[in-house]
Amino acid sequence: MTAIDLSIATLRRRYAEGLSPVALVEALLPRFEAPDAHNTWIARLPREALLARAHELEAADRSRLPLYGIPFAIKDNIDLAGVPTTAACPDFAYVPSRSATVVQRLLDAGAIALGKANLDQFATGLVGARSPHGPGRNSFDPAYVSGGSSSGSALAVALGLASFSLGTDTAGSGRVPAAFNNLVGHKPTLGLLSARGAVPACRSLDTVSIFALCAGDAQRVLAVAAGFDAEDGYSREARPSGFDFGAGVPFRFGVPREADLEFFGDADAARLFGQAVERLRGLGGEVVEFDLQPFLETARLLYEGPWVAERYAAIREFFDARPDALHPVTRAIVERSRAWLAADAYAAQYRLRDLARVAGALWSKVDCALTPTAGTCYTIAAVEADPIRLNSNLGYYTNFMNLLDLSATSVPAGFGGNGLPFGVTLFAPAHRDLPLLHLADRLQRAAVSTAGAVGTPLPPPEDGLPVHVASGQVRVAVCGAHLSGLPLNGQLASRGARLVAATRSAPCYRFYALPGGPPERPGMVRVAEGGGAVELEVWELPAEHFGSFVAGIPAPLGIGTVLLEDGSRVQGFVCEAVAAEGARDITALGGWRAWLASKPA
Repeated sequence: MTAIDLSIATLRRRYAEGLSPVALVEALLPRFEAPDAHNTWIARLPREALLARAHELEAADRSRLPLYGIPFAIKDNIDLAGVPTTAACPDFAYVPSRSATVVQRLLDAGAIALGKANLDQFATGLVGARSPHGPGRNSFDPAYVSGGSSSGSALAVALGLASFSLGTDTAGSGRVPAAFNNLVGHKPTLGLLSARGAVPACRSLDTVSIFALCAGDAQRVLAVAAGFDAEDGYSREARPSGFDFGAGVPFRFGVPREADLEFFGDADAARLFGQAVERLRGLGGEVVEFDLQPFLETARLLYEGPWVAERYAAIREFFDARPDALHPVTRAIVERSRAWLAADAYAAQYRLRDLARVAGALWSKVDCALTPTAGTCYTIAAVEADPIRLNSNLGYYTNFMNLLDLSATSVPAGFGGNGLPFGVTLFAPAHRDLPLLHLADRLQRAAVSTAGAVGTPLPPPEDGLPVHVASGQVRVAVCGAHLSGLPLNGQLASRGARLVAATRSAPCYRFYALPGGPPERPGMVRVAEGGGAVELEVWELPAEHFGSFVAGIPAPLGIGTVLLEDGSRVQGFVCEAVAAEGARDITALGGWRAWLASKPA
């Protein structure tokens, strides 16, 4: 059966060219209604409901709906009004009257909900094999696990049934299935997407996650789905995303020490991770090795400490009444948590604070870090024979993320000799979602040419993608003593500024060495004709520090709009034309460094 290119960018273009939502749904239905060999779904919406939604959209204004006609799947621990939520436990099922906040945001943006996807029961597991609806079967080789707990969410996208999907992620459930199915899996900053209407696993650590064919698609979904929700006690406002280390600028990334890397005997995974490190170098990254041990000790708190009791708290009444209704492995995990004392929980919190302080020191050295998403992938048979240990292995690189309040994106990074995909994870502090997605986009394109398992081509890179929050950064062009290595550069560095690019102005400026000092000062004056290009550096600094930086600039200099050689505009140093009278014209030298070099020693 021929696959349909469901990337959001492609569908947006096709809708602009005349495709209708009804035509798309009719084209998808044969695939959607085919036998579910991979155990993707728990409940699929009927044909009539899907066509009714498509007709409803055809009567709407497409220009006002950023996800117009985009089909998506929902993990079955997230509410869709009128459809049972089961969390893969039929005896737990209830029919919600309201959709989860995040689902409603997507529907209001024009998306088409397809149905409820399979999962590890009560979102407990990273394998996708703990469901009464059958194990999630990998989209490339059904003998292997799909990853979990958001198994069906990943499979729906990888198999060409949905453009994107919602999962949840407590310990890696939004990243491991992405890695095993050649997808991008974005685990947002905690609280950025509302969890109202989602059955919790560990409520203090849960986040709704996004599976997509590419990082650009994930960014489009995030821009719609994110937002503060007063009905969710763990919801929080987005903060500025900060320095955009993913936007083609020099950046620093952490890589675990060789001694800390674990691939569980998988030589292909080790090779592919090494290639991912080199690709990041090629994208402008500088490698900084770091000690993964504080992160690993943090990870052990999640399942060897009292946070497991949160899983019991989430379903306490149901569990106490119907323990036999749970999958045996899920029941064993939840049952043992009842032995923890409140005092143990406090002790674990204290230890977490200490570990977070140690682990957090990494962010003064790097912009982001890179690890494998999982060290290997297992067959379903192997997982069924050894369910706890192998599941734990899959969480080696993922279990610490939410305990440390990090944002993370799993990115496709190539294929092993067995034909299975391999993924790596980029992670950074909270609220760095957009820089991570920007870097993920570049890394994915450097590693693979298709997404998912049906050969969907990566769409061309997109400019002007919607964002859920501003960067909070200001770019400023400098041309004199603020250049790297010169006397006033510290005024930028002390404000957390980062070098973005070394470039030149457009050839429409006269450049002068102004009298006075020290230090000597340059003056750039825009002219209608007879101008030249001037050497510049573009720096990015937090907007909160921009005012103090500008306040220290003495007359006749000031900040205005500077035209760069590529036609873009940025804030930068300019000079009052009157100040150039009697100043030395050094335009022919092309820049301040050349002027300094030309002066007698």
